[in-house]
Amino acid sequence: MRTRVKICGLTRPEDVAAAVEAGADAVGLVFYPDSSRYVTPEQAAVLRRAVPAFVSVVSLFVNAPASIVHQVIDQVQPDLLQFHGDETPEQCEQYGRRYMKAFRIGAPGLQTSQQVLGACQVYHGASAWLFDSYSAGYGGSGRSFDLSLLDAVRASCDARAMVLAGGLNADTVGAALRQVQPFAVDVSSGVELSGGVKSREKMREFMMAVAQAGEE
Repeated sequence: MRTRVKICGLTRPEDVAAAVEAGADAVGLVFYPDSSRYVTPEQAAVLRRAVPAFVSVVSLFVNAPASIVHQVIDQVQPDLLQFHGDETPEQCEQYGRRYMKAFRIGAPGLQTSQQVLGACQVYHGASAWLFDSYSAGYGGSGRSFDLSLLDAVRASCDARAMVLAGGLNADTVGAALRQVQPFAVDVSSGVELSGGVKSREKMREFMMAVAQAGEE
């Protein structure tokens, strides 16, 4: 089974086109105002129209008011909601949409393999569990984390699809894939020229590195 790829934090139509051309399975739009990759619902609606069939659109929120999530659902029609903050299972599920829950590995309460598994299992209704590194912000830091902290999740018989993020780029993704064997990977800063501005070449190189790791 090949590893799926989400390229997150897109802000320009030309970057959406380049991500699709490179072979991304999904593109992520960030609705967190403190992020350099933030887009408004109006901007996101324009970007969404540039995404062809069979490529998923994921909307990323960090402790967003329900009114904002509803606005994005109405205007952007994302295929999947991603909750990257401290949202409870009830908050994630209240919209009646498929969702992915992110966990910042290394944060308080997420510092051992069993702690990570316990935190994940609360979100049994999620379509996927995403694992990112802990930082002062929420995602996009370019930092990696100790992948052995995912061992209990990997061994669990009821784990949801695993999505690996945090410090991934064309040089590091191969080793991470061999160690964790996730369902998908999520990359943002690792394919950027600057915050929110993607590199066509880096996206292509990243996709090639994922494909090569799969062949190996």
